[in-house]
Amino acid sequence: MTHELDHGRKAAAHGSRIDAYVDRYAARAAGMVASEIRALFAVASRPEVVSLGSGMPYITALPLDVVGDLVADLVATRGSVALQYGGGQGDPALREQICEVMRLEGIEAGPDDIMVTVGSQQALDLITRIFIDPGDVVLAEGPSYAGALGTFAAYQAKVVHIAMDDQGLIPESLAQTIYALQAAGNRIKFLYTIPTFQNPAGVTLNEVRRRQVLEICRRAGVLVVEDNPYGLLGFDGEPMRALRADDPDGVVYLGSFSKTLAPGFRVGWAVAPHAIRDKLVLAMESAVLSHSTFTQLAVGQYLTTQPWREQIKTFRELYRERRDAMLSALEVFMPPGCTWTRPAGGFFVWMTLPEGLNSKALLPRAIAERVAFVPGTGFYSDGGGTRNMRLSFCYPEPDRIKEGVRRLAGVIEQELRMRDTFGTGSIPRHGGVDTPGPDLV
Repeated sequence: MTHELDHGRKAAAHGSRIDAYVDRYAARAAGMVASEIRALFAVASRPEVVSLGSGMPYITALPLDVVGDLVADLVATRGSVALQYGGGQGDPALREQICEVMRLEGIEAGPDDIMVTVGSQQALDLITRIFIDPGDVVLAEGPSYAGALGTFAAYQAKVVHIAMDDQGLIPESLAQTIYALQAAGNRIKFLYTIPTFQNPAGVTLNEVRRRQVLEICRRAGVLVVEDNPYGLLGFDGEPMRALRADDPDGVVYLGSFSKTLAPGFRVGWAVAPHAIRDKLVLAMESAVLSHSTFTQLAVGQYLTTQPWREQIKTFRELYRERRDAMLSALEVFMPPGCTWTRPAGGFFVWMTLPEGLNSKALLPRAIAERVAFVPGTGFYSDGGGTRNMRLSFCYPEPDRIKEGVRRLAGVIEQELRMRDTFGTGSIPRHGGVDTPGPDLV
């Protein structure tokens, strides 16, 4: 014991490494490093900076006084239950209510099919935990949600990206990739997809492709993990029919109240075939023992007593106004050669820069001009996304969005002048998955 302490002290004192325990961590911890993007966003959080990077919902649109009274009443009337341990699968009454929410997307499920989670992020972690051995393959759209990529990397999965276009994941690319991987002896454990108002691209998988993707995965024996936090936040028409609605045995569905109520409650859920659900419950209990009964009951009371459908409508109208402000500003200010998606819902626009520009190199210069975004490299596991950036319209007011886009366009124009004068500079080497902090999800 004394020898180990001496070894640690000598290592720390030597100055060759900051962490004296670096040789003792498990192999899967090697990739768990903070992104340099996080350090930049510590500066970007200043009020003078327009952040087009944050994926935070605009919770000020909630009737916060009503939510406060609801929480106070919960403690006063049901505190002995709300502040106690709960069951591993989640509150039964809340699971009944979740079934009602999912019917809006065509999902017919019973409360026994559902496991409540600490946001959908915990569901992602648990699914990866029970399915992935080091070296197993996870298929994911390119680009894909940074929080999922970080989870897959932590469990040492090999992520293979599937090409997308403005209509979402391309089925032909999916089929070809599955065939090639299986022919080479790779074990594909699941396809991870955000089919509706995708994060970060903002695109939506159309109805024809949804059927094709399900059929391709069914024939190949590949499980589908459908992540759907934005599905009810469409700007036109009724919600899209979920993948889970058409293949209950082949799809694990992830939902969340973070975008339609508030992320601070940290309440999400997974709907899975019963054998998978049982494994998920066991994995959850080993991780946290039980969820917060308090937050589950608070969400349940909100759904019972408040016009939650009208509140979602309010969110949709608010985000549509901000989407329109961003698209209008992009048309007015962005120089030729920039292209972007036109989301029909959700939070994000995905922009592609002209040849020779690198979004990650651009970020510190943008922050110096008091505007921030998320570089595209954070949404790929293979070094892709160097010419892309995610622009978020969910949090800033419309006038701030327009000003932020104006500032960003000025930075891009300056970079284009430098490119034309000096040529294309060196592209910074991508050192792995850039996982932004919680405010950037």
